[in-house]
Amino acid sequence: MLSQLLKSSLPVAFGYVPLGMAFGVLLVGLGYPWWWAPLMGLTIYAGSAQFLAVSLLSAGAGALDAFVATLLLNLRHVFYGLTVLDRYRALGRGQSYAIFGLTDETFSLLAGAAPDAHDRRFVVGLTALNQGWWVLGCALGALAGHSLPFRTDGLAFSLTALFAVLLVEQLARGVRWMYLLEAGAGAVLCLVLLPGKYFLIASISLAALGLVVLPAGRGRDRA
Repeated sequence: MLSQLLKSSLPVAFGYVPLGMAFGVLLVGLGYPWWWAPLMGLTIYAGSAQFLAVSLLSAGAGALDAFVATLLLNLRHVFYGLTVLDRYRALGRGQSYAIFGLTDETFSLLAGAAPDAHDRRFVVGLTALNQGWWVLGCALGALAGHSLPFRTDGLAFSLTALFAVLLVEQLARGVRWMYLLEAGAGAVLCLVLLPGKYFLIASISLAALGLVVLPAGRGRDRA
């Protein structure tokens, strides 16, 4: 079982450890104690949300901004989490942790794993191992940033760069241009009319409203 878990989790380690290290270096560079990084990896365990939290902290955003932004950012977990409900009901005592630890990468591994690997030990073990890689990366990066002289100029842009890459991938696959234009127009409007501390909540709320109000159409407009 252990060898199977390591084999399945190794690709995640190659992504989680370097990205977690970048997060740890960035957090320490902003003046926070090094142990915050592994603690956030244990309690939040969401890469994009942790980078977002750092950006919001550095910008002086309030608790409401952080709550709404993180909620909308991680809302995608609800939709793909529905596909594993039946499997997770059979996990017994490990169910709560498996739900907490369900990430994009863990879901992808579970979706592609062999049917006989979907027992409780495998699901919970894979979830824990993946989180372990992430916490390890956060701790290593934070310790390195605390002990060694690092320039963190530009690292705060990593979250913006991440979402820019995701946008490019969506454009390559094909998008509904109506949604994209509505979100862009709403962001520009909020940037012009609202103070900086209200911009994030307002622009995300307008984009979410557009997904509900605008017609879905029959298919995607190809890029």
